[in-house]
Amino acid sequence: MGEQWKRRPGKAPVLAERNKDGVVYLSFPLLEGCGLVSHGFSTRLGGVSEGELSSMNLGFSRGDDRERVLENYRRIARALDMPMERMVLSSQTHTTNVRRVMEGDAGNGILRPLPYTDVDGLITDVPMLPLVTFYADCIPLYFVDPVNRAIGLSHSGWRGTVNCMGAVTLKAMERAFGTRAENVLACVGPGICRDCYEVGEDVASEFVKAFGPLAEERLLDQKPGGKFQLDLWEANRQILLKAGVKEENLQVSDICTCCNHELLFSHRASGGRRGSLAAFLCIRG
Repeated sequence: MGEQWKRRPGKAPVLAERNKDGVVYLSFPLLEGCGLVSHGFSTRLGGVSEGELSSMNLGFSRGDDRERVLENYRRIARALDMPMERMVLSSQTHTTNVRRVMEGDAGNGILRPLPYTDVDGLITDVPMLPLVTFYADCIPLYFVDPVNRAIGLSHSGWRGTVNCMGAVTLKAMERAFGTRAENVLACVGPGICRDCYEVGEDVASEFVKAFGPLAEERLLDQKPGGKFQLDLWEANRQILLKAGVKEENLQVSDICTCCNHELLFSHRASGGRRGSLAAFLCIRG
């Protein structure tokens, strides 16, 4: 299966494919090696959903049968060795709001409706309390603080990126746990790549305002007709480096959701007819 992935050209492979009982997910060697966390990024493979949602749809709001979605969660929870009944889900609306997850949040979004809205980032220092955020082209950001045994998981689309969601999450971890960015292991997960992500001048101008000359030098390629190709991976990498994450403690995805839409859900490739992928991060017990 691994040879079927279309990866970022000219780079050594970064993400590793894992397969447990037919459930295929992606994993960062940097986080696997730290010994503190379990983590993964789901694919379309190994679930029970059907049609355009096939097969590992993890979104309850995509029109899928709820029991099928729950069975998908059971399967990936077993594959990742995480307790499904303690998972805590986000409530994403492209904000930079980060919620500290406590013991009382266990099961939010799985066993009961979410008691909060507008939360695109989750942080915790509670063991065996899996954080879950959702994707279909936007960028997942993983954070592990091995010193204070704390984690963060955030959703960063173009709005989150232009508002520096990565730096906002690190600051929230600093306030809550005493996290220092130079100690953090950070990963920029699978999302839409520069070649696939065409944006208009309105979005491009937001990045020029936020990043200055760096936007035109590193993040944007202008195309005929007033369109631009935008590199969200590099933008998030630059945000994390500026926030104090060390280069050697940072891994960036080499797998694009849109290039690999047969294996990953992509909003752009499917015209919005798709399920939801999920990122998972949990402190081991």
